[in-house]
Amino acid sequence: MKDVAARAGVGLKTVSRVVGGEPGVTPDTERRVREAIDALGFRRNDSARVLRKGRTASVGLVLEDLADPFYGPLNRAVEEVARAHGALLIIGSSAENPDRERELALALCARRVDGLIVIPAGDDHRYLEPEIRAGVATVFVDRPAGRIEADVVLSDSFGGARDGVAHLIAGGHRRIGFIGDHAHIHTATERLRGYRAAMADAGLPVAGSWVSLGSTEPERVRAAARSLLTGPDPVTAVFAGNNRVTVTVVRVLAERTPPVALVGFDDFELADLLRPGVTVVAQDPATLGRVSADRLFHRLAGAALPPARTELPTRLIPRGSGEIAPPAV
Repeated sequence: MKDVAARAGVGLKTVSRVVGGEPGVTPDTERRVREAIDALGFRRNDSARVLRKGRTASVGLVLEDLADPFYGPLNRAVEEVARAHGALLIIGSSAENPDRERELALALCARRVDGLIVIPAGDDHRYLEPEIRAGVATVFVDRPAGRIEADVVLSDSFGGARDGVAHLIAGGHRRIGFIGDHAHIHTATERLRGYRAAMADAGLPVAGSWVSLGSTEPERVRAAARSLLTGPDPVTAVFAGNNRVTVTVVRVLAERTPPVALVGFDDFELADLLRPGVTVVAQDPATLGRVSADRLFHRLAGAALPPARTELPTRLIPRGSGEIAPPAV
């Protein structure tokens, strides 16, 4: 910094203000300092900054699966908010494994991130209590924390599923199947609850053979879909619990005539270009990411607020597949 100050003809405090983005520097002086920084290849010493302020200007994001298209916009939104606050984002994937989630979260804390945003894989987050007490701001996204009180930002999985199934019922369907994720996952159980609520609201029974929860691997979903469609009491419509399930169900239904109605939870790329287009209950992953990151940095700024639950609405997008009428009896 001394070399930069000497080259620009200013004091060390002025260089510090320019590097830190502080006010009180004229445009001409800032220009001279930045030219000196570029000429000398100056880089800010973040280690010294950590020792001085006790902060690393970094936050961690623990996702379920980096390959899932749902998490791309969420990740990007968190990164944009972090960047606006001058913070580096460090990302890891839990692969839906609670042990891996814990390992990643604690490894990030060991590297002294200022805050964590976590999409839970497990249902017990008491392991984070010492970190939170030590000042690591923590926000959970998409699913609530287990066995601790913490900020959480969710989509309305229950209401969205209820609306999607009600849409199929309004189209004349009475035998509607549900294919979802593992039963221990909060979003899967909430969407199943919404499915059952819509069926109950319409006075419709739910046969046990119409509901299938489990892995979202294509082989499992394909078998579940074929079972729903060929059993002794076959369904005339399917509600898919997330985008990965929907994509496999689309492939199964493409092989069948007459067509079967489909509504999926989560939008996905090219859903509108298929024939028919896929009717979906869309959530907004970018807003999930942005709201959770804003909450995190609000806490890092010193806001002393009780843990809050924020639930974002979903949106039904009719495109054709959910409007296919049931076969005539």
